[in-house]
Amino acid sequence: MDHRIRRIVTGHDAHGKAIVEIDGFAPNQKTREGAGFVSTLLWVTDETPAQLDTKTDRAARTIGVPPPSRGSVFRIVDFPPITAEAEAMKQEDLLKAMGVDQHADGKGARHAYMHRTPSVDYAIVLSGEIDMLLDDSEVHMKAGDIMVQQGTNHAWVNRSHDFCRLAFVLIDGIDPLQPQA
Repeated sequence: MDHRIRRIVTGHDAHGKAIVEIDGFAPNQKTREGAGFVSTLLWVTDETPAQLDTKTDRAARTIGVPPPSRGSVFRIVDFPPITAEAEAMKQEDLLKAMGVDQHADGKGARHAYMHRTPSVDYAIVLSGEIDMLLDDSEVHMKAGDIMVQQGTNHAWVNRSHDFCRLAFVLIDGIDPLQPQA
């Protein structure tokens, strides 16, 4: 599968005219060792409301899965078919690689990929199919399906024979499982 993602970013010139600032393959692509996920970071905001006049590539950075505080993350992830090696991964190793701090206790986790982020996640299946596991249930999704996830413990597992491509937008949220100050 070709994992390259063409990314077009618009902005304004000095006179306020709408222009294309970036047009090309998104360069910030990482493969999660062991699991084989290919994640392409497309854009990040660090504030709400978002600044619309930045002249920098906001995806030119290192960031884990969760969005920044009061920010958002937009990425595409290609999930390969699950392998025995990937299923045998230690949950703590994958969570560390994903930059996930808040997650379910690894004791008795349904799957090594189980994690949670304090965010609203919009997940759109672009191609293929995948299973989204919750604590004690799962949902099978295929191309065109959309999920809104509200900070729940979950895992994405591709039990098919082909890659599955998902688009994710994560928006920082208030965690209902954590006491608020």
